Amino acid sequence: MLYAGFMSSALPPFPKSQEPLETPQLLEVEAAPEEPCLRADAARNRARLLEAAARLIAAHGVAGVTMEAVAAAAQVGKGTVFRRFGDRNGLLMALLDHSARQLQADFLGGPAPLGPGAPPLERLRAFGVAVLYRSAEQLDLQLAAQPEPDRRFSHPSFQALRTHVAMLLRQIAPTADCELLSQTLMAYLDPALIHHLTRQCGMPMRRLESGWHDLVARVTCTERSG
Repeated sequence: MLYAGFMSSALPPFPKSQEPLETPQLLEVEAAPEEPCLRADAARNRARLLEAAARLIAAHGVAGVTMEAVAAAAQVGKGTVFRRFGDRNGLLMALLDHSARQLQADFLGGPAPLGPGAPPLERLRAFGVAVLYRSAEQLDLQLAAQPEPDRRFSHPSFQALRTHVAMLLRQIAPTADCELLSQTLMAYLDPALIHHLTRQCGMPMRRLESGWHDLVARVTCTERSG
């Protein structure tokens, strides 16, 4: 799977963006307002806590992630977990943020076709497939940490992905309403829909991947890949 093992303890240096315009902004949840930069030891402790939370998810699912359980797994006091993340939702968002940074590093500066260097249509196809498999691997986590409905589409993590899709669409179909079409494409990648299709309807991921390619072809008026 594309994003198995996404909770590595050390994120590689973030690449310099190669995008020509509208570079998406990363979701920032790492430091509290009064702590703009984490000290090296604090950063190590944070990574240790995230690793412990990721192990709990792998063993017990998202339901197994409590502040107390993470503290015990990381062998620290419960107060340390609360000070670092605020509450359980803050911890879940931090886990998602780490994964979102990896995905964004891949499509901003990683290898083609997801990253720069491939035609925009190929990049758009690769982007959807990457998001589909990332969401499938982290589905319980993504659903648990999903923002409230009135914030879902304005949340920085969603906006970063949608902006990237809109940028690719402008290169493929410059006369189209790329703002609205990007919302249409992102709706197909919504974790709640992926949950419904895969777990409630039993659809295989290969069918969702094929459906993404078909949707991209229809939205962009291009030939379907494969």
